[in-house]
Amino acid sequence: MPSLRLLLTGLLLPPALKALASTLRITVTNPEHEPCTSGGRVIYAFWHGKMIYGWLLAKKLFAGKRIHAVVSLSEDGELLSRTLAKLGFSMIRGSSSRGSREVKKMMLLELEKNDIVAITPDGPRGPYHSFKYGTLRLASEQSIPIIFADISYSKALQLKSWDRFEIPLPFSTVTVTFHRIEVPALQSEQDVVAFEHQLSKQIGNG
Repeated sequence: MPSLRLLLTGLLLPPALKALASTLRITVTNPEHEPCTSGGRVIYAFWHGKMIYGWLLAKKLFAGKRIHAVVSLSEDGELLSRTLAKLGFSMIRGSSSRGSREVKKMMLLELEKNDIVAITPDGPRGPYHSFKYGTLRLASEQSIPIIFADISYSKALQLKSWDRFEIPLPFSTVTVTFHRIEVPALQSEQDVVAFEHQLSKQIGNG
């Protein structure tokens, strides 16, 4: 039976996030790279610490498309899944450490329908600003592009957590830079590690 905390979070957080989002000013540095909603299979990604606007941005970018959020099986993941469900997301529950094989299977199943899969590639426990290898392998094996949204806030509260989680303050500016990542054929574990390091430099690791 759901706890009171889960129930309250599921009820109160979605409208609170929508209210906060209505005050934010959004700037896209490279609108020419904004993803096209009419395209095929896409993995949409953003860092775990930027998820407050990352999830909301997904609904703007892919309006009218079904979006599947990959969320961990932890208690925090349960809170997040209830919130995202209220915002109109479908859930894929699991992570790189728990249920990873089933998660990959479910991601591929939804991508084959030309739906969108949304992930925080450094979640749920880090390393900070580092892509998990499973995501890169899937993108490589299936030739699926990753649309990465690099998000920053002009004013935010930063928590003392592993992901340096940020809560944008009302009426602050959100700056978004899009990166389209085409993952090459990765033949070995060394290839995956090398590409992940290259990717971290490309999209910033600060």
